[in-house]
Amino acid sequence: MSRELPARPNLEQYRKQAKDLLKSWKSVKPAVARKLADAQFEIAREHGFPTWKAFTDEIAKRTGAAEKAAIWKAAEDALVAGDDVAFARPLKAHEKMLRNERPQMSWFGGLTPDYKKGSAREIIVREHRFESWDQFAAFMAETKRSDSPVAKFERAADAVVLGDASALERLLRDDPDLIRARSLRTHHSTLLHYVGVNGVESWRQRPSKNAVRIAEILLDAGAEIDADAGMYKGGCTPLGLIATSIHPKTAGVLRELIDLFLARGARIDVAGAGNAHALVNGCLANGRPEAAQHLAARGAPLDLESAAGVGRLDLVTSFFAGDGTLKPTATIAQMYAGFNWACEYNHTAVAEFLLNRGVSLNDARQIGVYWAAYGGHVELLKTLLKRNPPLGAREKAFNATPLGWAVQGWWEHREHDEATLERHYTVVALLVAAGAPVERRWLTGDDAITDPRMLEILSAHRSTGR
Repeated sequence: MSRELPARPNLEQYRKQAKDLLKSWKSVKPAVARKLADAQFEIAREHGFPTWKAFTDEIAKRTGAAEKAAIWKAAEDALVAGDDVAFARPLKAHEKMLRNERPQMSWFGGLTPDYKKGSAREIIVREHRFESWDQFAAFMAETKRSDSPVAKFERAADAVVLGDASALERLLRDDPDLIRARSLRTHHSTLLHYVGVNGVESWRQRPSKNAVRIAEILLDAGAEIDADAGMYKGGCTPLGLIATSIHPKTAGVLRELIDLFLARGARIDVAGAGNAHALVNGCLANGRPEAAQHLAARGAPLDLESAAGVGRLDLVTSFFAGDGTLKPTATIAQMYAGFNWACEYNHTAVAEFLLNRGVSLNDARQIGVYWAAYGGHVELLKTLLKRNPPLGAREKAFNATPLGWAVQGWWEHREHDEATLERHYTVVALLVAAGAPVERRWLTGDDAITDPRMLEILSAHRSTGR
């Protein structure tokens, strides 16, 4: 007999049940190859459904999730199409949901439009990267003329982000001037900038495994390799956008793209990563340590900040005089920024060296303790805790303590492998043992943590009198 679904079933509970079932199977018969999909199928079958999708579709129907998804999709379609009339309808009928909830989008990467402020037209203008409705309306009128330069450029941009080599080659063959054309949007990109799918329209930001071939086509056609564009302040080169983008990494082509651009003569010594960042610094700031390491190995210039961020202790030491003071080629700001990157990317030796050269854990410029906690960097955190950092201090960006960052890191990594998860349990335990304040909301109330082991770790502060 199948088990009955409650009137308002909780999909997250069933997902957790499937994961727990898989763990149980592996503990009893570790040699038997089982996947999460097998456990999900078993849960669905127990409730009388032939597939996990049928099971989750029924839950969506009962909870209204399917209806909400349809509303979000209608808003998304109208936004991408630039249809202010169609977009205004859901924005008016479901204003509270669209304005206040995190938008659900079908495109990759979690990039979402900002529906919180503005009319339908204002939101469309902002998300399409224009300065006014009149500019956008003129742009849309041109896209409807299939032979207009604007329409041709937009088709070529689509071919670039989709990795459609044959379509791109045909468009360039029919109109060679496209290689020098620029978008009418506020970033004024060339087609080569779209290879990095970084800072352009959100729905165009997606990984393409064919990005290297697309770049070759554009470069062979005469694209300006170091052309500047305005996605971010300070200007961006195609290489800078590629190196700091998550999409080439996701597609598995990041290093190959970097090497292609360097082989074709792209400058490695310019501030082309946006916000006036040098390339390596920009990679560090955007969470692309693998690109930072690769560019550094290929000869990108490093200051104290970037040298610390890629773990180059040999270079870090070169910025200090024999008496431990900074040389004129480096600044205190670079030292603190480098310390933060060293802690984020787990370079313990560099972090300890900088602490010995004047970095203070009581200085508001350092968030290294927070990064070590968030990243699950056990040995690094132990090194930092020996210096008695202020564990009750809240940093400005998220108004959170080091333990708050550690709990967030555990939450975001709870679906990772056992070794990663174990590191995150350990850093939370280390912070609690060191006297970090535990927030009541983690232990009681509607949003309390339900993981038994994490609750046990967080509750340990009570038994020690803290």
